[in-house]
Amino acid sequence: MANNKFHNYTPLIIAVSVVAGILIGSFYASHFRTNRLSITNSTNSKINDMLFAVEDRYVDTVDVNDLIEKSLPKILLELDPHSTYTTAKEVETEMQELKGSFSGIGIIFSIIKDTARVIHVVEGGPSEDVGLMPGDRIVRVDGKSFVGKSLTDEYAMKTLRGPNQSVIRLGIQRSGQNGLRTYEVVRGAVPVRTIDVFSMLDKTTGYIRINSFGDKTYEELIVALAELRNQGSRNLIIDLRGNGGGYMEAAINIANQFLPKKRMIVYTEGRKSERAEYVSDGRGDYQGTPLVVLVDETSASASEIFAAAIQDNDRGTIVGRRTFGKGLVQEPIQFPDGSLLKLTVARYYSPSGRCLQKPYVKGDDKDYQNDIFARYQKGELSSQDSIHLSGKKYRTYLGRTVFGEGGVMPDVFIPTDTTDITSYFMEAMASRRLAEFSYLYADSHRKELGKFSKWEDLAAYLKKQNIVDRFASYAEQDGLRRRNLLISKSHSRLEHSLISNIIDYIFNSSSASLYLLKDDECVSKALELIRNGQTFPQKPEKKGKDVAKVKLNRTSHYFFRSFNYLCSC
Repeated sequence: MANNKFHNYTPLIIAVSVVAGILIGSFYASHFRTNRLSITNSTNSKINDMLFAVEDRYVDTVDVNDLIEKSLPKILLELDPHSTYTTAKEVETEMQELKGSFSGIGIIFSIIKDTARVIHVVEGGPSEDVGLMPGDRIVRVDGKSFVGKSLTDEYAMKTLRGPNQSVIRLGIQRSGQNGLRTYEVVRGAVPVRTIDVFSMLDKTTGYIRINSFGDKTYEELIVALAELRNQGSRNLIIDLRGNGGGYMEAAINIANQFLPKKRMIVYTEGRKSERAEYVSDGRGDYQGTPLVVLVDETSASASEIFAAAIQDNDRGTIVGRRTFGKGLVQEPIQFPDGSLLKLTVARYYSPSGRCLQKPYVKGDDKDYQNDIFARYQKGELSSQDSIHLSGKKYRTYLGRTVFGEGGVMPDVFIPTDTTDITSYFMEAMASRRLAEFSYLYADSHRKELGKFSKWEDLAAYLKKQNIVDRFASYAEQDGLRRRNLLISKSHSRLEHSLISNIIDYIFNSSSASLYLLKDDECVSKALELIRNGQTFPQKPEKKGKDVAKVKLNRTSHYFFRSFNYLCSC
C-alpha cells in the first residue's frame, strides 16, 4: 500500500525535481543577464536520467512536458504569490491588454440567451467599415453555427479575434429584417483604452479613471489632461478603484507630471537587483493642480506606486479604502515556446521607505487570495475602526504618519454600504439576468431610446418607467422567484444597475460610468475637499490619527459596475 502511494506521487515528485533543477541551473548560470531562457542545454545528467527513466520505465505512459507545465505553478507558489508561470496562449492575451491593441473585428459584445449580441461597434474599426450595427446577433461564423449553450465568452473572443488582415465571415440576424445577412470582415488593430472615462464633473474639476497601467496609459493621460484643461479644469480627481496595476513605468511617468523636482517616486531593491531610484524631474505640467486620488481594496501594484508617491510627498489627498497590498516587482523571463515566467526579483518602496506588500505564507496562497473577502467579513470595508495595521510607522515629506505592510491607507476613509445588497440582488447579478434584461429592454426600445441626445435625459426618462418592477416580472418568468421584500430593500441598487446598463447599451460605457458617479460617495467627498481647498495635506500640529472618518450618507454603486459581462473582439 505504501509503495502504491509512493508511485502515485512519483510523476509529480520527478516533475518538480526536473523543473526546479532546470530553473535553478538556468537562473544562476545566467545571473539574469538575459530575459529569454533556454532550457534545452542543461548539463545536469541526473535531470536527463530522471526524464529518461520516467519516459522509459514508468508503469504508465506519461507526458513529461505536460507534467512540467502543471508543476511549474506549484514550484513558484513556494516563493511568493506573485511569481507566476503563464502559458504561451495566456501570454498573448495578457500582452494585448497592456500593449494597447489587439487584432480583431472591432466590436463589444455580450452573450445573451445563448447568442453573441453586438453592444457597440468600435468607431473606425473593421466592423464599422462593413456596416455592423449595435443589436446585431452573430449566429454563424465562417459557415458554422455560433449559438447555443456551449458558446462562452472565452470561445467567442478566441474565434472572433485573429491574425491581422485575416478574413472572417459573419452570419448576422438583424432586428426587423428577415433572413441572414453575411458580412466579410478583415481583422485589424483594435485599440484597448486604459483610460476609459474622462470628463468634467463641474465647471472647474476634471475626472479621469484609469483601469490599468499599460504601454499607452501615459499618452492617454496627457491627451485627457489637455482636453480637460481646455474645458476649464483647474482641479483633478484620478480614479484608481478597480485598477489592478500593470507597468510600473507608466505609474512613474504619470506621478512625474504632478510632483516637484527631485522628489522620490519609488525605489526598488532585491537580493540580486541593485537599488534603483526613480525621482521626479520637475518637468510636469500639473505640479500645482489640486489633486484627489480614489482607491479601494482592488487597487494594486502600479496603482499603489502612484497613490503612495502622491501620499508620501504630501502632494494630494487619497480617498477611499485600503488598497490591495502588493509590493513585489516581477521580471518577465520568456521561454522558447513563448510561455512566460514572472519571477519576483525585487521589492518596491514608497518615498517614505515603506514596502506595501501584505503578509503571505509561502506555499499557501489560499488566505492571500481570499484577503478581500476576509476584510469584508471583519467589517473593514464598512468601518475604519475594524482596520488594524501592524506595519512599521513611516513619515511623509511633511511628517504625517503612514504605515507599511498592507497597502496604502487613504487619508480620508469612505466605507462601502452593503445594507441594500440582498440575496435576490446577488442572484440577479450573478445569473446575468440584470444584464440580459437591460440589453433586451434597450434593444426592443432602441428607436424610442435613441431619440435622446444626452444620457442625463435618458436616465430621467428611465426612472419614470418602473424599470425595477419590469425586471422583476421578466426575472420571475426566467426562473428567479419574485421576493418583494428583498426587491424593495435592493430597489435603489437594482435601479442604478439597470439604468446604467441601458445607458451603456444606448450610449457608451463612459456615459454609464458618469451616471453612476452622481451617487458615488468617494467622488462627492473628493469634490468637497476640492471646494474647501483641502487637497494639499498640511504638516501635523499634534499627535493623533491622520486618517479622517466620513459617515456614509448615500449608497456607492461603483463596485458592481464590473458585472456587466461585456467582451471585446
